Amino acid sequence: MQTNFTETQLKDPGTARANEILRSCVHCGFCTATCPTYQVLGDELDSPRGRIYLIKDMIENERKPDEKTVKHIDRCLSCLACMTTCPSGVHYMHLVDHAREYIEEHYDRPWHDRALRWLLARILPYPMRFRVAMLGAKMAKPFARLIPDARLRAMLAMAPKTIPPVSRNDDPQVFAPATERKMRVALMTGCAQKALNTDINDATIRLLTRLGCEVVVAEGAGCCGALTHHMGKTEESHGTAGKNIRAWAREMDGDGLDAIVINTSGCGTTVKDYGHMFRTESLAEDAARVSALAMDVSELLMKLDMGKPKVAPMKVAYHAACSLQHGQQIKTYPKDLLKKAGFKVVEPADSHLCCGSAGTYNLMQPEISTQLKERKVQTLEAKTPDVIAAGNIGCMMQIGSGTDVPIVHTVELLDWATGGPKPPALAAQD
Repeated sequence: MQTNFTETQLKDPGTARANEILRSCVHCGFCTATCPTYQVLGDELDSPRGRIYLIKDMIENERKPDEKTVKHIDRCLSCLACMTTCPSGVHYMHLVDHAREYIEEHYDRPWHDRALRWLLARILPYPMRFRVAMLGAKMAKPFARLIPDARLRAMLAMAPKTIPPVSRNDDPQVFAPATERKMRVALMTGCAQKALNTDINDATIRLLTRLGCEVVVAEGAGCCGALTHHMGKTEESHGTAGKNIRAWAREMDGDGLDAIVINTSGCGTTVKDYGHMFRTESLAEDAARVSALAMDVSELLMKLDMGKPKVAPMKVAYHAACSLQHGQQIKTYPKDLLKKAGFKVVEPADSHLCCGSAGTYNLMQPEISTQLKERKVQTLEAKTPDVIAAGNIGCMMQIGSGTDVPIVHTVELLDWATGGPKPPALAAQD
């Protein structure tokens, strides 16, 4: 794609990166075949190629974003299936992130949109605030039909039936390995996950220590910044991300780390991009070090010997989270690990398509999100599984709200198969 940015414009690092990405696009349209919103809406402007044209026009001409452009970019899931498909290597993620930052700076959203985004940014990244909000949502659920805004109804629907008690495993501390130490790793405990499902971190700690890892929950680490980053709120996202970088850098410079383990793939995609996000800032060197050490939990487990499985085989439908298969290009590890653990693994049709969760997307775009959820649930249930496994809390909440099949994190099954307790979601079915 030909671009016409001025030398002055290209002095801005974000614009310079956008220029590189735009120039790599050859308009082939392969991306439209795997774009979930294009499949649902059938509008070229709701495809990656269409959005790329809108972004180019907006940034190159330094144009104030209009309602049409914002609508189509807001509808993007950031599932990154287009990046997996693209034969030219167009780095759509960096482009759409820059566009969202530009929109946040230059577009005057309606007051109710601003208020909603402000509210999400002030609640979701903070576990205790999120717990209080979910408690309020549970109390308000009976009155949901009286609320005219579909997005607010979606927020009420998100509240789980039960809110788990706080897990003290999420507090800063060090967990000793159960056997001879093979690795020293930091575990990212996250933010929303600590409020929605404490079983995941608990299972991860049990599993890693059983396999010889010393597990560190670093003082000062918390939200990865992804939720605000994808809203274009750069200052806020860099603020929380910066805390993680400093916390993990202290551990690296102290007793050392072999890996930074992340069991929420949406967070993993962002942490692995810290080097790019902070490339022009004072934390650039430490951010690059953090990104280099960041691993999805499945990547680390592939380096360890889980031994012989200790549970009876059962049919597991594996849901590939977009942030894992497209954002991190990790496609086989979770399935390989489940098979090694003795489970029969099946995959749904169109496994490359998003379930519609996508961070805050299911709250901000509930109609499109619901259509994608229904598609995903239908294809998963068609496999008649005993359980559904996924590697991302957002996907688990989204899919779990549309099916009676129990859904658990991959590490919960692997923990069980290597001597840990039966996942609570499965035990509840007994």
